[in-house]
Amino acid sequence: MKRFEDRIVWITGGGSGLGRGIAEELARRGATVAVSGRRRDRLDEVVQAIEGAGGKALAVEADVTDEASVREAVLTVTKELGGLDVAIANAGVSVSGKVEDVTTEQWRRQFDINVIGLTTTVREALPYLYERGGQVVLIGSVASMIAAPGFAPYHASKYAVRAIGQCLAIELHGTGVTCTTIHPGFVASEIAQVDNAGTFHPERRDSRPAKLMWATDKAARVMVDAIAARKREFTFTGHGKVGAWIGRHAPGIAHLVMTRAAKNLRPPREK
Repeated sequence: MKRFEDRIVWITGGGSGLGRGIAEELARRGATVAVSGRRRDRLDEVVQAIEGAGGKALAVEADVTDEASVREAVLTVTKELGGLDVAIANAGVSVSGKVEDVTTEQWRRQFDINVIGLTTTVREALPYLYERGGQVVLIGSVASMIAAPGFAPYHASKYAVRAIGQCLAIELHGTGVTCTTIHPGFVASEIAQVDNAGTFHPERRDSRPAKLMWATDKAARVMVDAIAARKREFTFTGHGKVGAWIGRHAPGIAHLVMTRAAKNLRPPREK
């Protein structure tokens, strides 16, 4: 189903995980895809995989925490590929720890990437999207609707992404450009293997519930469907929808469940 033929898509955080999955799915549907990130080797792997399957792709190094780097990336994409139809702000990290333990530097890193990096991506892409009636896509999370102990920085950043998406959808109304904010539940990725300083630990076990985890390619398919439909907000998986509903409409139940989970974070009292 070539629903993205002749469309140019730029994805931040496109070298691994969901970013790579979305890039490959879009390429299968006919899009020309530019992937950005800090790890050139990973970006080249994605490009090679897409081109090996008969698609078109471009690797563009960029650091979303560096405004000049993002601006240069957009210029490169539009110059090399001829324009921009869809900008997907996907780059993100997860900082974990109890609020009393997370350092100021770690809080700043969380927001610099997940929030400020996202808005920088949008701001730099919009002039080109206006030219072609394009789309902004923000990758949020079910974590924007229900909070779990030990992950306050990540939840706070995704709550912010959801608010930004809602504001953008209103601000862009009538301009020809639309905003889609996508809230995934548990999806297989490397996010749990990266520590608070940004170091990747391939040996680290993903503590998220394996039975609730969606495969990346399956997640990419439903996400690209939502992008094609220009949905304003889209939440998945099934368990993610349930968690999001409870968080928004039954906060008392969410609190009860999560306070039980929080017991595992508390050190035992001295006798």
